[in-house]
Amino acid sequence: MGTVVFPDADVKFFLDAAVDERARRRHLQLVENGKSADPGEVKRGLEVRDRQDTMRKIAPLKPADDSTVIDTTGTGIDVVVDKMAMIVEERAQASGPVR
Repeated sequence: MGTVVFPDADVKFFLDAAVDERARRRHLQLVENGKSADPGEVKRGLEVRDRQDTMRKIAPLKPADDSTVIDTTGTGIDVVVDKMAMIVEERAQASGPVR
């Protein structure tokens, strides 16, 4: 989003996590929604999608040069949101309101 949709945003984040972590989260989400899923298949599906997303010619998945990369592996959503809010606040204090 930061490279194509919002290239002029003052603050950009690229959230990432290890494939094993993302597969665990996705598997849990599927199970919670009453769907059966093989954890290995979930992981393989993510790996295929990652390759496709990063290799596509138009808007490949990659962090913008001026984004803050946050590895969310083993980190809860509240911690991630707090970290992002802190970064936005720091930028705002340094340069005025962010957009």
